[in-house]
Amino acid sequence: MIYLLEDDESIRKLVVYALESQGYEAEGFGLPSLFWAAVRRSLPSLVILDVMLPEEDGISVLRKLRRDSATAEIPVVMLTAKNTEFDRVEGLDAGADDYISKPFGMMELIARIRAVLRRAQTGPGIKEYTFGPFYLCPERHDVRVNGESVTLTYKEFSLLCVLCENAGSVMPRGVLMDKVWGFDSELGNRTLDVHIRTLRAKLGVAGEMITTVRGIGYKFGGEL
Repeated sequence: MIYLLEDDESIRKLVVYALESQGYEAEGFGLPSLFWAAVRRSLPSLVILDVMLPEEDGISVLRKLRRDSATAEIPVVMLTAKNTEFDRVEGLDAGADDYISKPFGMMELIARIRAVLRRAQTGPGIKEYTFGPFYLCPERHDVRVNGESVTLTYKEFSLLCVLCENAGSVMPRGVLMDKVWGFDSELGNRTLDVHIRTLRAKLGVAGEMITTVRGIGYKFGGEL
């Protein structure tokens, strides 16, 4: 899924149509708040991001994506009318994978997106976790059990990534809360328990790999 954050409705509709005509799934958003709500539901494989936006500018959105471990590796293409050298350098320094100035040709845009996706799929340092029937690739937001894709919410995916990155180790409840939610409290502990139960249910047989360590927290790993 490709997300497009662009406040110009005509450009937004045109780009989404062009992407879908090339076989990509795409969804457009006119406001950053709508974009963030979608990211919390499901992570995209690539983001196309305008710079001049209401609510908050695109550079701010990009920096937030790069600061969060769950979204840090998502490829981002900047699509903007700001085309001075300073603007391009600012976007690339903030973590953009490519920078396309308006007006642009639709075929060029598609070609650039394909190139960025290829680099993301074959880039160095891609982590993959495999435990029996379970597979996770954080960078590609790919979760599978017995080869079947599993759909997770933003927080469920973040929690699963933390557990997998520390597979075999007991993760205290407070540490999990801090890493995934940024705080620790009694209310937060109940939230953690609910997310663990939901994760186990969605992962099916692989959910048995998330074990409860009473009085401490949770651990991922072990034989099925």
